[in-house]
Amino acid sequence: MGPHFSEQTFDFLDELEHRNEREWFQEHKPVYEVELKERMLAVIEVLNLALGEFAADCVRPPNKSMMRIYRDVRFSNDKSPYKTHLAAHWPPRGLEKAGGAGYFLQVGVHGVMLAGGAYSPQPPQLRAIRDYVLDHHLKLRSLLATPALTTMAQPFGGNKLIRPPRGFPVEHPAADLLLNRSWALVAHLPGDVALDENFTDLVIERFRAFAPVVDFLNIPLATATPLEQETATGRRRLA
Repeated sequence: MGPHFSEQTFDFLDELEHRNEREWFQEHKPVYEVELKERMLAVIEVLNLALGEFAADCVRPPNKSMMRIYRDVRFSNDKSPYKTHLAAHWPPRGLEKAGGAGYFLQVGVHGVMLAGGAYSPQPPQLRAIRDYVLDHHLKLRSLLATPALTTMAQPFGGNKLIRPPRGFPVEHPAADLLLNRSWALVAHLPGDVALDENFTDLVIERFRAFAPVVDFLNIPLATATPLEQETATGRRRLA
């Protein structure tokens, strides 16, 4: 029996959607500590063991992987102090702040979301990925076409460009891939799967399917510094 969440977990999150205020949260914090935080940390422990087999650079202490439930409201019109879901992320070691491709889990009443890749890379990282894809698009297409991946996840989505980015060739076999702004694979599951004893197995199965694409994306992200990425882009624009 693997770690999973409880009905109390979802009762708390459901109520939090309607009572998103500090007074309510503080009153029910003991429930949060046991039914949400402790259970999430236990899930992360098991996922870390699996990641050690195919994504060892992404393994990190559970308390570092688990994301805070407190919202950053400084620049938001919505001043609700708490998130209404649980989340964890696993960036690759050494690229935590540089936008490396990693893994992500979000658990909520309305669904479970899993992702693998670089969801919203900053301009230097985005250019590095596109530079690499120009010369390795066939490899990427092969990875994206694997049956395990096509049955479990959605391909790169998000707000795509209408035309290839400036400085990149329009008539290129990889032109359609260069339209991507987000380079993350995403899988959605019903929220109640988080209550099942095999919940971590479902997550691991998808993370394992994501792994070859995550590894592919981390090649340019790990080997190019922001300065090198700017220089490479400048050379292409002058060519």
